[in-house]
Amino acid sequence: MIDRWASLWLLFVVVLLLTPLWRSFYAARLPWLYLVVLACGLALFATPLVREVARRWGVLDLPGERKVHATATPLFGGVAVYGAFAVTVLANFDFSRGLKGVAVGGTIVVVIGLLDDLTDLPAWLKLLGQIAAASTAIAYGVILDTLPSWIPGVLWLNVILTVLWFLTITNAIQFLDGMDGLAAGLGVVAGIFFSIVSLQTGQRYLMFLSAALVGACLGFLPYNFRPGGATIFLGDSGASFIGFTLAGLAAMGVWADNNPVASLFTPTLILGVPLFDIAFVGIVRVVTGKVHSLHEWLAYTGKDHLHHRFAALGLTKTQSVLLVFFVASTLGLSAILLKDATPYETALVLIQAGCILALVAVLEGVGRGRPRG
Repeated sequence: MIDRWASLWLLFVVVLLLTPLWRSFYAARLPWLYLVVLACGLALFATPLVREVARRWGVLDLPGERKVHATATPLFGGVAVYGAFAVTVLANFDFSRGLKGVAVGGTIVVVIGLLDDLTDLPAWLKLLGQIAAASTAIAYGVILDTLPSWIPGVLWLNVILTVLWFLTITNAIQFLDGMDGLAAGLGVVAGIFFSIVSLQTGQRYLMFLSAALVGACLGFLPYNFRPGGATIFLGDSGASFIGFTLAGLAAMGVWADNNPVASLFTPTLILGVPLFDIAFVGIVRVVTGKVHSLHEWLAYTGKDHLHHRFAALGLTKTQSVLLVFFVASTLGLSAILLKDATPYETALVLIQAGCILALVAVLEGVGRGRPRG
């Protein structure tokens, strides 16, 4: 049954989609805002609907020793985020070849994530699904161009790097989906900074694609990042979709002309928090002997990620999540400075980012030494 607020949001979305109101945003040179508002409205409407479906089907995330929530919580939030993003894009975009690849690949990771939410897929099967999604994007021409052209076999090396990039970012966001609002909030933060650097580099289609992701994540957050705890979780489908889309945005973009350092580090800084977390946690797990193989690393779950370490320092869950957002925003601001930076300025920006991540590593080390609550 659709409640009053859901009905109002549905009316709002219909007005945006079916009336010439969108032209006012374009006339005011605010198409980015229109896309954010539309995707946000769609997610606000869809989230309580999929939450009810998850409850009726019994698709719930149950409390456990390695989880931070205390009550059974519906999954399927990723369906609302994906749906809001997809409708916004379909209603407003002419698909480029690369965008088609990311869209199809994103759909694959959503389906794999839904199956995992429903049946708890083996880690190796999820990895194969993610490889298939990345391969789909590559087949549509989404390939990183990071290596010098004189290297033998450079195309295949770039293809391999692209697959690793998609897998890394997709899983990094999924691993960070351990506290209310964290994964969706990082989607908002990263999406905003991708929008800004896309505007800087004249890539308006990437700016608008980022806007759709920002709006979809924003519309989900009121149900997931709220006083009293989340009423619905993203699930593997949502976190994987956000990560895959962010990886696709980074791979499709050309972030600096004739400046390979800026081109490489602009998306790396925007996604610096998830990249740092997956690398730091992976190294610590190997060094401490918690994992001994790729299969163990994929299947291992524990309270040893960035947000867990911040909580171990005595921060509340909300404070831990907000601190992660502040770190991500600081690195994003550094990324904005790279496009027209001189080599000297580029070096300073990267040193500053390194100092920020070193500080985070120190805090993680202190948190690792604290007893868990």
